[in-house]
Amino acid sequence: MKQTVLRQYARLIARTGVNIQKGQDVIITCDLDQPKFVEKLVDECYKAGARKVKVEFDYQPLEKLHVRHQSVTTMSKVEEWEKVRYEHYIETLPCRIYLVSEDPDGLKGINQGKVSKARQKRYPIVKPYIDKMENKYQWCIAAVPGAAWAKKLFPELPKGKAIEKLWEAILFTSRVTDDPVAEWDSHNKDLHDRCEYLNKLGIKELHYKGENGTDLTVGMIEQAEFKGGGDTSLQGIFFNPNIPTEECFISPMRGKAEGIVYATKPLSYRGELIENFSVRFKNGKAVEVKAERNQSLLEQMISMDEGAAYLGECALVPVNSPISESGMLFYETLFDENAACHLALGMGFADTIKGFENMTLEECRELGINDSMIHVDFMIGYEGLDIDALTRDGKTVPIFRKGKWAF
Repeated sequence: MKQTVLRQYARLIARTGVNIQKGQDVIITCDLDQPKFVEKLVDECYKAGARKVKVEFDYQPLEKLHVRHQSVTTMSKVEEWEKVRYEHYIETLPCRIYLVSEDPDGLKGINQGKVSKARQKRYPIVKPYIDKMENKYQWCIAAVPGAAWAKKLFPELPKGKAIEKLWEAILFTSRVTDDPVAEWDSHNKDLHDRCEYLNKLGIKELHYKGENGTDLTVGMIEQAEFKGGGDTSLQGIFFNPNIPTEECFISPMRGKAEGIVYATKPLSYRGELIENFSVRFKNGKAVEVKAERNQSLLEQMISMDEGAAYLGECALVPVNSPISESGMLFYETLFDENAACHLALGMGFADTIKGFENMTLEECRELGINDSMIHVDFMIGYEGLDIDALTRDGKTVPIFRKGKWAF
């Protein structure tokens, strides 16, 4: 891959992704797969005005060792120095960049029950810190190729060529063109205009109907609105949380979902794949899940806490998005969620409430925004999915037909 193109991508993440302001700190979380690109990204962060850039590396084999050898008590303990670090983050609000590249099957065989117990014990301690930072800082999730990930997508190619092929796919779907900033400005405008149309409808419910058996109705919060593309932090800074992104999304009313929905793509969760699954909702809650692969992991997921079995997001993505038209299954939610309509179990987004900046997080949740320690997207869109909006004035408006926008 040309180094000039990778430099453009790094600049896009630093300036259009998190939009670093002069004097801000930056934390980059990544795996060990592309250190040379991380070097370019750090350089671009400093050129954008960062005061200090810190890189935190993850490595799946080490995570497996920690889970194998540590007790649940040790894994769940929040050390005093961690609490001090959280307080520092609340005070300084550093930009966060997450580079994903991990093996979709990289944690296969890990003791998932042990991981669940540790996270359930740890989360109530860290949650107050997380809530204090909600919507206040800029963040961006982007991707770089990992060798194992690339070989999963292109098993017939040698490792080097598979990585190159994955680089090409990442850059194409992330709109890294001759002028990626202008391309993203145009893309954000299109998503904004679609959200504006949806918000003017006054949607009370969305009805999903598919030839595969999907038949689900989801209720909306009256004060909620669709959002898409870039976002603005409570500090007044515009940023793009996901590179790439194709979705118009909203957080639905907790407790208002009835019916069944079938996933149309595998879900990579905690380093393992859940495949060919369905979720049945009653009174807003997932009361039954079935999966051909890793059903027990899916059951663990919706029992992580009270909110894990409720919906936190409804996202609309046409099947003629660039990612979908690539014909690739990425086995990575960042990409696969932008190839198809999807739902998310768990935490909802307070910033989808109109006027959220003048409300507390608790007030947003009282309106119906779901709260949970998880937020897991799963894909439900395909060429056979129709979506209708039932408006508050009694109209039925087509939103999707055969997987594509109906307007």
